[in-house]
Amino acid sequence: MGAAIDLNCDLGEGAGHDAELMPLVTSANIACGAHAGDAAEMRATVTLAQRHGVAIGAHPGFADREHFGRRELELPPGEIIALVRGQIEALAGIADETGARVTHVKPHGALYNMSARDARVADAIAEAVAGADDRLWLYGLAGGELLKAGQARGLRVAAEVFADRTYQADGSLTPRGRPDALLTNEADSVAQVLRMVREGRVGTTGGRDIAIVADTLCLHGDGAHPVEFARSVRAALNAAGVRVRALVSGPV
Repeated sequence: MGAAIDLNCDLGEGAGHDAELMPLVTSANIACGAHAGDAAEMRATVTLAQRHGVAIGAHPGFADREHFGRRELELPPGEIIALVRGQIEALAGIADETGARVTHVKPHGALYNMSARDARVADAIAEAVAGADDRLWLYGLAGGELLKAGQARGLRVAAEVFADRTYQADGSLTPRGRPDALLTNEADSVAQVLRMVREGRVGTTGGRDIAIVADTLCLHGDGAHPVEFARSVRAALNAAGVRVRALVSGPV
């Protein structure tokens, strides 16, 4: 069987592109009312995902709307567990109302970044996910601590890669504060995607070439031209014979 990839996108955050992006992706990470979104937006996004057969995921973040969940907060494990589980269950309740179900969880923003490097944060998130529903997939940075924590809790995990971010030699993402954190040329981003998916390799800012596992690819919904970029990536994958599909099987 040839290469395959899940295309995920953070939606329900009020960026205004959800209706155009949804048909282009296979998994939607829906804001759960903490860093963004509310019950009405969750319901609308779930309905949109159902219409297009897209897997529905929870996108829990810090309850810090002023900074869009992108400020790192030092919380004890118990508070992280309650924060994440509460958001998963809020979305699951809305999904139940429409006959849908939540299939995966991907942390948002600062919580995601912390979970990639901090085993304590990662374990708290994994505990929250397993406690909410141990059938859920857990999405985390390829090679990061969250995937290890999820596996230790018996969860199915998906290694996530990024089209428009650059990588360090240890497999971590280049910090956003650095001028070389983002790939700004679309052709370079598409080339990086194809190489990660087909070869399991990615170049780094230091010039090294490293191995990387790519189960799911993040397409940001709040970039400069998110819809056009998503179309370009999907067209390139199709042209390369890469199968685009959700990780979860069965009705979503």
